[in-house]
Amino acid sequence: MSRAGAELRILFSPGRVQLVQEEVLVQGPKVLVTGATGLLGRAVCREFQTGGWVVVGTGYRRARPRFLRCDLTDEDAIRRLLQENKPDVIIHCAAERRPDVVDTCTEATINLNVQASSTLAKEAAVVGALLLYISTDYVFDGRNPPYGEDDSPNPLNMYGRSKLEGEREVQRHCPGALILRVPVLFGEVESVTESAVTSLWLKVQEATEESCTLDHLYQRFPTDTRSVAAVCRKLAERARQDPSIRGIFHFSAKEQMTKYQMAVSMAQAFNLPSNHLLPLMEVPAGSAPRPINSQLNCSRLELLNLSVEPPPFISAISDCLWPFSPDKRWKQTVFH
Repeated sequence: MSRAGAELRILFSPGRVQLVQEEVLVQGPKVLVTGATGLLGRAVCREFQTGGWVVVGTGYRRARPRFLRCDLTDEDAIRRLLQENKPDVIIHCAAERRPDVVDTCTEATINLNVQASSTLAKEAAVVGALLLYISTDYVFDGRNPPYGEDDSPNPLNMYGRSKLEGEREVQRHCPGALILRVPVLFGEVESVTESAVTSLWLKVQEATEESCTLDHLYQRFPTDTRSVAAVCRKLAERARQDPSIRGIFHFSAKEQMTKYQMAVSMAQAFNLPSNHLLPLMEVPAGSAPRPINSQLNCSRLELLNLSVEPPPFISAISDCLWPFSPDKRWKQTVFH
């Protein structure tokens, strides 16, 4: 992407001097987004493009034709990617983020969440790129919220441990890097199963005679990817101007909700029944352990004026789900 700018030029000709204003193309800074085909990556690409950046996105299985295909577990591929594109900023969104999948695919998770992050950090330092690593509230055990950036992590599951190791590798190889911890995310989805939040829509629509139980134990802070993407851009732009902007930051929406409460809100948003949804106050059998409440203290971002105000959950989730609603005209006909 290029931006139009104006340049004044002085033309000399016999007998006169003429001042001419010409349009020139000014190239914006370049950002490389890993996991650009994913839930957060797509929002980050859109946010930076809107902000006038040149965006290079990478993916793997879903990469072409829009994005570059890159296997992030291949060190040589990462090296070539950065040497050929020479980004000013790297936003590292790619990760295995499903705790229950992580427990059954441990080696693949370590390769992506830890080793790939380590390689990216090394190569970012070589090309002089600012690296922003997306991490998670699951680095905390959930026993003493809210958690500040300086609180000691104590992850309960393999997913949290892998992301914490990724943080440490990034800081070890790229001391000027940024780390942004975020909670469970939702946003514009290609399929409702793409996010643990929007997947609840399937339960909402099961308004049959049979009831459906949903977790009402674990406290979550569902956060819109558009807000996270805006924070990424603000952080990147400020850090390029001010090297003291580095290290760990927290960002989260403020609304505290269980999965049961999220589902009820979805039903309310679309005027659907919710009496078939029942709260479950027990730990689901067979799932990876999760923190009961890993609320993040986001004051560091706020003090630096780098935060954004997330939209209310009910309006943000409506934006995500209306294409999957029974009446596709919902967005034009329903007002909140």
